Amino acid sequence: MSKLFKFIIFTGLVVMANPTLSSAQTGVTNKYKCMIQMSNYMGDGAYIVISLIDSKGLYDKTLYVLGSDKKWYNSLKEWNKFYAKKTATISAITGASVAGGDRSVNVIDIETAKINAGYKLRFESAVEDKNYYVKDVEIPLTTETLSAKNEGTGFIRYVRFSAN
Repeated sequence: MSKLFKFIIFTGLVVMANPTLSSAQTGVTNKYKCMIQMSNYMGDGAYIVISLIDSKGLYDKTLYVLGSDKKWYNSLKEWNKFYAKKTATISAITGASVAGGDRSVNVIDIETAKINAGYKLRFESAVEDKNYYVKDVEIPLTTETLSAKNEGTGFIRYVRFSAN
């Protein structure tokens, strides 16, 4: 048997035998289609950021950004503070802004270990010369909320998820 093959078998056995080497540590994710239905409002397209919030209420990760012009990111005030510190590349998780009455469907990756583990999903929204909603939608990250319709409080009418 080659050394590589023995190593692969050994590693597989160790992972199966050790419950602490779970999906939480290996970064296993599931893809979800996230449909955002906007309320009817007049004006420019909304910039929306979807963030993963930890159990202490702190930003853990940016999951998706609707609105690609970085000069407007400062209008998403709370998220921008987090984003400015992390300076992570978000180009792969960025799409177009969304106008009033429209809907947007995007695919987001969510780590399976963070579902039902005290995390939340936060949708912040802002429109030029209009209001900013830090918690337009904020929901516990649970299997129940990922299969329910979640109402917005600002520019977002509601959000729905479906497993991809």
